[in-house]
Amino acid sequence: MLFSGGLDSAVLVAEAAASTAASPGQARDTRVVPIYISVGFAWEDEERAMARRLFAAPPFTGAVEPMVELRFDMRDIFPATHWAVRGEPPAFDTPDEDVYLDGRNVILLSKAAVYMSRHDMSRVLIGPLAGNPFPDATPSFFAAMARALSLGLAHPIAIEAPFAALHKSDVIRKGVELGVPLELTLSCMQPKDGLHCGRCSKCRERRDAFRDAGVADPTPYREKPLR
Repeated sequence: MLFSGGLDSAVLVAEAAASTAASPGQARDTRVVPIYISVGFAWEDEERAMARRLFAAPPFTGAVEPMVELRFDMRDIFPATHWAVRGEPPAFDTPDEDVYLDGRNVILLSKAAVYMSRHDMSRVLIGPLAGNPFPDATPSFFAAMARALSLGLAHPIAIEAPFAALHKSDVIRKGVELGVPLELTLSCMQPKDGLHCGRCSKCRERRDAFRDAGVADPTPYREKPLR
């Protein structure tokens, strides 16, 4: 599981764990292993700290393997002035395109696949949602990437995106059903001390998704989200 600490990837891990528990025969050959890959962005310490709290809570305790932490430093590509390195994201009402990070899934999948080939893993799940506008989140990209990684590593790599037809509100409802402590997920580009900033576009997206799902938002925000 490619895991970011965010709401979508947390629910994806929980669903995989529940599926494994429901299929005892499969469980003997299946491990649910969250893989977190640090690339040098400003929010990563907060994400890792929140992830440790998340995986210490039900339904994750005893159901998933310890989180694997890998590094793939991209600060020689993204300059110190880049918003993701500075930790100063675009404004509250900006579209997804304004927070595009070039080749993010190329980087994450490549690093994860090398780890997987060395640990006899062949299936990786990733959590893009419906409407994702980025070129490295399409079915054709995942199919091509899986083939390239399998060829280059001489090891079978399958890439699956189980939530590709869902919206964040759908994922929230699924998370509630699975008992995921959604307050222990982090979907913010400027978090501090475990709190969402309430002022970035990811906080806006999160707030709107809870509203659309009809679920009370348990997120602790430093500042009340605008509008």
